[in-house]
Amino acid sequence: MNKKMQEIRSDISGFYKLSLEERQHQLAKLINLKHEEIKLLQALGYFTPTQIDTLIENVIGSYQLPLGIALNFRINGKDYILPMVIEEPSVVAAASNAAKIARKNGGFQSEEVKSIMISQIQITQLKNIAAAKEILERNKEKILKIANEQDPLLNKLGGGALDIEIREIETRKGKMVILHLLVNVLDAMGANVVNTMAEAVSPYIEEISEGKIYLRIVSNLATHRIAKCKAIFDKNLLGGEEVVEGILNAYEFALADPYRATTHNKGIMNGIIALTLATGNDTRAIEAGAHAYASLSGKYKPLTKFKSDSDGNLVGEIEVPLALGIVGGMTKIHPMARLALKILGVKSAEELSQIAAALGLAQNVAALRALAAEGIQKGHMVLHSHNIARLAGVPDNLIEEVANKIVEDKKIRVDYAKEVLKEIVKSKNL
Repeated sequence: MNKKMQEIRSDISGFYKLSLEERQHQLAKLINLKHEEIKLLQALGYFTPTQIDTLIENVIGSYQLPLGIALNFRINGKDYILPMVIEEPSVVAAASNAAKIARKNGGFQSEEVKSIMISQIQITQLKNIAAAKEILERNKEKILKIANEQDPLLNKLGGGALDIEIREIETRKGKMVILHLLVNVLDAMGANVVNTMAEAVSPYIEEISEGKIYLRIVSNLATHRIAKCKAIFDKNLLGGEEVVEGILNAYEFALADPYRATTHNKGIMNGIIALTLATGNDTRAIEAGAHAYASLSGKYKPLTKFKSDSDGNLVGEIEVPLALGIVGGMTKIHPMARLALKILGVKSAEELSQIAAALGLAQNVAALRALAAEGIQKGHMVLHSHNIARLAGVPDNLIEEVANKIVEDKKIRVDYAKEVLKEIVKSKNL
């Protein structure tokens, strides 16, 4: 039977024990990779083989995305250049344009962001829930002491376990008590810190509560780490009163309809996640926390709010949980993350969260402005047309001409780009 037609097996024993080069070789044989495909796997970019092989399991190569910078941002009276890692066209330009509009009225004003993370400890099989809650509260200081013994350096720097919250919840397995350990993690994202502390205090909590603990894990719904930001966007720079009215109508649509609110918030996260990824932070944690926060009222809502001021300018606000760090994890291991943090010039996790909130607000305003003024597809497609031209095999010297033609004709497709290329080649006798 032809090798290409053979069924591929995925139960490969000992794959993780192989070197990076051996894994690439085995995969190449397994799925019959072409020479150019093998070369792609071997191109590790800014990683050394040792660096990339220690980041995750079963590494076979490096996957790269574009790194751009958003300009014009002024946040709390200071200018910033924002690194963004994203594959979607028009996002970086849109954020820069919105930031430029906000500059006329002083830019973005971001509030203080606390660095407090929650670790949840699930206590089950309690005979007397009221008594257990009382004894936990009574022994709070001992619980905090055990937690803080796990990280003396964090304590020395001014962080550490600060308090506990005790919640009672109903489940299909009966009532449970959930103890929240609140920890000031300073400039770290904090998951490893709070998880270690939760593990350490669990035996003592089991002993005094006479319950059974199962989960002890960080919560990515960081409700004690909320970033808030506000900006005024000049009505004339936005495009006039009609555009402002269109943005306000779009906001009301999102406020009333979760289907629209989801896409509204996706636009916000375009900016926040691009910065999160650039700085080596956990994009999945930030995304999950933001959407959970949007649902806390029982209905999924926008993460931003909009109104007009007495002069008719657009006033925008954002409120979103942002557990971002500048120390530990990928922020120090990933070479491009280190460079991104240098470009930003941030001195604390709080500062990074303030910037991320401003970027999310800018991104949202830019998207709503495009929708209200001319339709977001137009801006997307102008940029996307160049990618379509490349996919159609258009030579570099003709890409601009083909891209302009397919946009003008509103037929931004690979097949039409090929037709346009043929016509150009024919007319110029190329």
